[in-house]
Amino acid sequence: MGDSAGLQFVSSYAFEAMQKVDVVRLAALSDPELRLLLPCLVRMALCAPADQSESWAQDKKLILRLLSGVEAVNSIVALLSVDFHALEQDARKEQQLSSGLQGGSNAESILVSQLQHGLTLEFEHSDPLRRLRLTLSELLAIMNKVADSNGEFFLKSSELFESPVYLEEVADVLCILQAELPSLLPIVDVAEALLHVRNGDWFLCLLVANVPDSFNEVCRGLIKNGERQDEESVGGRRRTEALRQLCQMNPSQALNIRAMVVEECHLPGLGVALTLDYKPDAADEAVSPLVSYVSGLLLGTNSKVRTWFSMFIRNGQQRKRESSSVLWQMRRQLLLELVAILPRSRSTHVPNNGGMEEEGGSGYSGLREEHVVKASALLRLYCALMGIAGLRPTDEEAEQLLQLMTSRPPATPAGVRFVSLSFCKLLAFPTLVSTPEQEQLMVMWLSWMIKEEEYFESAAGVSASFGEMLLLVAMYFHSNQLSSIIELVCSTLGMKIAIKPSSLSKMKTIFTQEIFTEQVVTAHAVRVAVTNNLSANITGFLPIHCIYQLLRSRAFTKHKVSIKDWIYRQLCETTTPIHTQLIPLIDAYINSILTPASKANPEATNQPITEQEILIVFQSSAGVSPGRQRYSITTQLLILYYILSYEENLLASTKQLALMQKKPKSYSAALMDQIPIKYLVTQAQGLQQELGGLHSALLRLLATNYPHLCLVEDWVCAEEVTGTLPLLRKMMLPSNTCRYTQRQLHQAFQKLPSGSPRLMRILEHLTLLSPGDLIPYAEALTANMALLLEPAVPRRILQTVNKLWMGLNTVMPRRLWVMTVNALQPSAKLLRQQRYTQNDLMVDPLIVLRCDQRVYRCPPLMDIVLHMLNGYLLAAKAYLQCHLKETADFDRQSQTVSSLGVPGQPDTPEVTREELKNALLSAQDSAAVQILLEVCLPTSEEQQLGATTDSLLRSIRGPVPGKSKQGSLGPAAKGGVEAAEPEGGLLSDLREVQCLICCLLHQMFIADPNIAKLVHFQGYPQALLPLTVAGIPSIHICLDFIPELLAQPQLEKQIFAIQLLSYLCTQYALPKSLSVARLAISVMGTLLTVLTRAKRFLFFMPTLPCLVAFCQAFPPLYDDVAALLVQVGQVCSSDVATKARDIDPFIARLQYLKEKPLEAVVSGGHPCKLTLPQKTAEELGGADPDVQLCYCIEATFMDIISCTLHGL
Repeated sequence: MGDSAGLQFVSSYAFEAMQKVDVVRLAALSDPELRLLLPCLVRMALCAPADQSESWAQDKKLILRLLSGVEAVNSIVALLSVDFHALEQDARKEQQLSSGLQGGSNAESILVSQLQHGLTLEFEHSDPLRRLRLTLSELLAIMNKVADSNGEFFLKSSELFESPVYLEEVADVLCILQAELPSLLPIVDVAEALLHVRNGDWFLCLLVANVPDSFNEVCRGLIKNGERQDEESVGGRRRTEALRQLCQMNPSQALNIRAMVVEECHLPGLGVALTLDYKPDAADEAVSPLVSYVSGLLLGTNSKVRTWFSMFIRNGQQRKRESSSVLWQMRRQLLLELVAILPRSRSTHVPNNGGMEEEGGSGYSGLREEHVVKASALLRLYCALMGIAGLRPTDEEAEQLLQLMTSRPPATPAGVRFVSLSFCKLLAFPTLVSTPEQEQLMVMWLSWMIKEEEYFESAAGVSASFGEMLLLVAMYFHSNQLSSIIELVCSTLGMKIAIKPSSLSKMKTIFTQEIFTEQVVTAHAVRVAVTNNLSANITGFLPIHCIYQLLRSRAFTKHKVSIKDWIYRQLCETTTPIHTQLIPLIDAYINSILTPASKANPEATNQPITEQEILIVFQSSAGVSPGRQRYSITTQLLILYYILSYEENLLASTKQLALMQKKPKSYSAALMDQIPIKYLVTQAQGLQQELGGLHSALLRLLATNYPHLCLVEDWVCAEEVTGTLPLLRKMMLPSNTCRYTQRQLHQAFQKLPSGSPRLMRILEHLTLLSPGDLIPYAEALTANMALLLEPAVPRRILQTVNKLWMGLNTVMPRRLWVMTVNALQPSAKLLRQQRYTQNDLMVDPLIVLRCDQRVYRCPPLMDIVLHMLNGYLLAAKAYLQCHLKETADFDRQSQTVSSLGVPGQPDTPEVTREELKNALLSAQDSAAVQILLEVCLPTSEEQQLGATTDSLLRSIRGPVPGKSKQGSLGPAAKGGVEAAEPEGGLLSDLREVQCLICCLLHQMFIADPNIAKLVHFQGYPQALLPLTVAGIPSIHICLDFIPELLAQPQLEKQIFAIQLLSYLCTQYALPKSLSVARLAISVMGTLLTVLTRAKRFLFFMPTLPCLVAFCQAFPPLYDDVAALLVQVGQVCSSDVATKARDIDPFIARLQYLKEKPLEAVVSGGHPCKLTLPQKTAEELGGADPDVQLCYCIEATFMDIISCTLHGL
């Protein structure tokens, strides 16, 4: 608004005095300044105040004294004497007339009658009322036009607001009108209207100065109604200028107004202008307000604000350069700030004598330390302006920017940051380097970076220097990973910039051909020191990033540079929280060991970490080498991850390695035995937050390669060991309690059983220790386990030893298992003892069961043996699978070479080896099950004491099939059987061992149902069926394959199937059991017709009693069973028809029992007796198998009838 340039505006001093009603300050104002504030002061002096205090009364007197000498006060008093109510009514009538006629002329105005002269002359000759009417009419006309303009700007030519002679009088009238008619003339609407007349900003400032409380309201209204891009239009520029004048009048609110601008995303030029006008109190700020403001807009999180301001920059560049443009003012100010912090003005001309290489050379004076932070902020701002807002720098700006970027800062953390930013800006905007001189300057600066990197890192005391970034960029250029360079640049600058990969071609040439050849990169990378105590807390670009990229690009193997030592040193220098780059580094290193860089050179691989180096890490953790520094748990876990991952990748790559005739060495089993795998994984479980994804990666590798270390029971036991209760018990343990040594524990064992109390005290103390603290006692505990098998050892000692063993099993399972197996071998008197190794036990898990026979009747130790057996069976599977993978592909390769031209030959060994492995595993599992089932059988001594295997079922159901004697059935007989149970039989060691074995078999059957099928096809003693059916819940799966077992040709398997089915029907009376029972009855009927006389006797004698269980479980089968029995009886009687004794009465009794079973029992109140004397029956039975079978049939009938009556 240049039209009001010659007018005097209200000063900030005067506005503050008006705001605070500071009469002393007002009195100090000059007459021209006071003249601008008269409307408010006169109203203040004349109107009745709300403040009736004495102090205000004194101030009012001072104001009256101040006004008494001013002549213009009289005209303002006259204006205030008008009837404003009538004036407002006329104004509203004119507004209605104006809206009805869509705007009227002065001839039709109610406020102003027919004008004889122009507005200025009319104003000059008019009385106060007419002056008010003239101004009000003109103002309302402008406001109406603004309302009808739909946002389009216009400039209203008004003689009244343009005449310099009457401006002050018009301003007085305007202020009085707004103050007396606020509802008719809202101050925000008046302010908006004033923008459309000349001198509008001056009138606006006077209006607001006379109503100082309206400042924020007026500014917010003007901003809300403003344009999104103020410099695009005349209206926007006028609005910006008006608001800028308002803020100069009230500078304390300038930053608040700027915040409104950003909040509304209107008038971006105003925000910049206010920042340029802002003078901070502290002149020595590190970063100027302009840099802070513009950086905040472009680098903030609000994308709407970023887009809005970027559009301001882009649009501003499209217009011709104007000195009045806010954008060019901003650019000029930024350039001045940039030049001010340059070391000194220097030319990009490079002299030929090379003097610039010297540190103190004439062209390279250093950047001052106090300017480094400001220089970094300026660099980021220019990056944002060019990369986000699309600013195109002028030649002068580009020249000065390059001067700043290639300056040399002091060796401080801020200096390191500045160099990193300068380097990334060069990569992001390579167009800044346009001339050969500039390019040479850049190359020399990069060379200086390489030379001074180590000094900067040591002097600045930072771990992440710009040297790693240089290396990383060089590696990316060599591997043509331009997108990674762009990502690195954006990450360092902290902003997303659109960089075209094609723009990096010049920089790529400079890097790969002049500064960093690939060989230089790899050689330099190995010499870079590892990062001490590397963790996720160290941010920035580190040597590990460079090594990782070089490993991925296979640069080390290509140039035959050994990187093994560097990686090993870095793994040893780690701590928690784990750095995210460590696991990818190990993976890339393993890949470079196993996979050659090219097929043409299969030997081009890195060397693996040696076993000796690995042992050093773990030996120090166990205290073997006290002189060595203890390695952190992070180092040990990373080395463990390396070994397990290496072994897994080695197995997965065997086919490719076999094709290349290359076989990398696997780590020995002896090494793996010395690594406390389970202990380390348990430690990692408590550090999952600090270890990131390392714990889950280790668990995955363990589950694949060491399934015996991932038993569910072990995890549950670990919860019990590390739970709340043990923690409370340990807290209750007094600190001065005595400490027992391993020697004391060993001596206490030797004094068993007389020394039981002392041993018990030691063991109870050990239960309060953590599993890790128990490790030193493991050898003494296991070596003396055989002594626990002696008689009279208290059960409490056995249980405590079991508890301690389970605790140790959570931290050192493999070593513990080997020691335990060796300790529980039979005594030397029976067998020469042999020391087994871990490998022996994995090859033959059944060694576990070749222990002292007394273990089989010692439940706490049997529990330990079963736990080890389960683990070694799983370990055998993993071992054989691994062995198969290790050897199969090399055997196949050699076979392929030796049998060229024979189609199909190489595939045969592969199939055979897999089948052999599965057969061996099945044989191992089934043998283990059979041995365990054999253990469940009572010994001869136990049989003499009355122990039986069917007692497990006796409390569940009635008589056991096949155990009843002929002619002695019924309730009384059943009671006799129960009475015969030995006292305390269910609390015996045998019973407890049977329960433990049944639990393990249940788990094995669930894990692999084929084991159950194989075992039952092999068969086992019929006396064990009551135990297995009742004690193994998962045995119901046998119902699936019993039909197949019945179809076997061997008579023994068919008998075993029917006997097993009889117990299953009683235990699981399911629809499926019913259908299988029907099938069994049908098979028995079929076999009756095909079996010879001798085989018939062998088949039906053990299976007929099973029909009792079928009828007991499923009464609907009674008819089928009775018909079968009669049919068997008829066949048998026909075979003995030629005998001397007539057995027709026997057949008649069978028919009678079939048709009227209840009547046969009810008559006489007891079952009918056999008519043959007992002696004769025995004679006949001993003489003829068919006769024995006949009596067995009748006894079966009687058992069925008795069970039915017992059920009723």
